[in-house]
Amino acid sequence: MTTVAAPPTAPEIAPFRLFGLQVVGARRLGPSIIRVTFGGPELREFAAGGRDQSLSLFLPQPGQYEPVLPPLEAGDDWFTRYRALPDDIRAVMRSYTVRAQRRRPDDEVDIDFAVHDDGGPACRWALRAAPGDRVTVLGPAVADNTAVRFRPREGTDSVLIWADETALPAAAAILEWLPAGTTARVWLEVQHTRDRQALNTAADARITWLVREEGAPAAVDAVREAALPGTRPYVWIAGESGSVKALRRHLVRERGLDRRDITFVGYWRRGLSEEQLREEAAG
Repeated sequence: MTTVAAPPTAPEIAPFRLFGLQVVGARRLGPSIIRVTFGGPELREFAAGGRDQSLSLFLPQPGQYEPVLPPLEAGDDWFTRYRALPDDIRAVMRSYTVRAQRRRPDDEVDIDFAVHDDGGPACRWALRAAPGDRVTVLGPAVADNTAVRFRPREGTDSVLIWADETALPAAAAILEWLPAGTTARVWLEVQHTRDRQALNTAADARITWLVREEGAPAAVDAVREAALPGTRPYVWIAGESGSVKALRRHLVRERGLDRRDITFVGYWRRGLSEEQLREEAAG
């Protein structure tokens, strides 16, 4: 098989900037997933690094034409100034993955939203998204940036991935990035049968869909029963933080994998909003 080469180390401080975008279109990919496509002339300077490239998405408050944000200035504590804005004025911030970026025929970026009826402000926004709606993103101006977390170390001989529907866009983009000949074992957890997607990859990937409405086993149980590929797999696990922690514990304690070969990201925590998670991390 082909060894996954380690990409260059990301710069200590990667350049990010604010991009004003507008919705070009939106469509359902399944009961729980909406793809929103964004465009705008500022995307000429946007440079996604592929894989699990993340960005901060800023949405307008109800009744606003566009998000309200302070200007981004070099060397400034921008986030503190952003947080100082009144709660009912300050733009709603959420973290998302760049599902795809296109340069032709127009500059466009796709972001996939996991949605449900009792979701938060970003979920409600995505359900109503229409052409012309304005947003702002804090995103990369260079492709090799610190918001790309999927970085196999030199010597990796296979890849293991687990993601729930919130991390499915990142997992799908990673699969597209993997070179031909790479052995990959992948578990993707979604709520509904129709949330399954056709995924493109040149890798030798075995993909298992864990569909909760079909009675799929829990993440740890599904992985525990499987033989892992290769002798030194690189692991990327992302989604609900409880499942992510349980999987990492299993892989390190029961499987004996090196912690340095595991990238784990809690995209959300059951019962907490993103604001509450940020406040908890800051405290």
